[in-house]
Amino acid sequence: MRELLEAVADGSLSPAEAEAELRGYVTDDAGRFDAARQQRRGIPEAILAEGKSPPQVVALAETALETTGRALVTRAADRQVEALESSLGETFPDATVERRGSTVRIVTADYEAPSLSATVGIVTAGTVDGPVADEAEVVCLDAGATIDRIDDVGVAALDRTLDQVDRLREVDVLIVAAGREGALPTVIAGLVDTPVIAVPVSSGYGHGGDGEAALAGMLQSCTVLSVVNIDAGFVAGAQATLIARAIDGARG
Repeated sequence: MRELLEAVADGSLSPAEAEAELRGYVTDDAGRFDAARQQRRGIPEAILAEGKSPPQVVALAETALETTGRALVTRAADRQVEALESSLGETFPDATVERRGSTVRIVTADYEAPSLSATVGIVTAGTVDGPVADEAEVVCLDAGATIDRIDDVGVAALDRTLDQVDRLREVDVLIVAAGREGALPTVIAGLVDTPVIAVPVSSGYGHGGDGEAALAGMLQSCTVLSVVNIDAGFVAGAQATLIARAIDGARG
């Protein structure tokens, strides 16, 4: 305790960093940030931008950077990303902002990125599934996994899937995103011996649209796979990360 107080007093530790050390989380006007989640759970807390004002997103991102050296922001709109780039350019001028769709990863100049000896395959049935897959990919990249991205191999033209079987069998864990009837994860899970995480996407229309038919189909799959909620790219990426970490540990 005394060391923390002395570090805050001499300026080598910020109050937010000290609070994170003591409580595991930091509280500000925008909410609480769980700075210790990476150590406790193996995956960091992400900042869900949806429903938050740009200043709130910026405040939470700054807290994340100050306490952990990186920030993951999901479901970010253009105005929120613009606010992040503008504000962080002043408070963290050396930080790197990487955007993939609506997901943003920000790291400070001295952040030491991890590295895993594991490969995550991320597969989409069609272009519309891309943003959800992007969210999963950013989470896995942040964890240090190698990514093999395979896009637009939906079952409407099954040859596209079969052409990629060798690649699908080489990865350590698969995330498969699909909308409509959600058949692609079932097909792929029947072809590989790796864990498959199915992500239903809110595409399609009419009866069972908005991902409901895809979710139901994946839950009723006759092949062995795991299913996350509709459009839950972050959760799929986090699950794949935990599997990749376990594989990396076994190989190490």
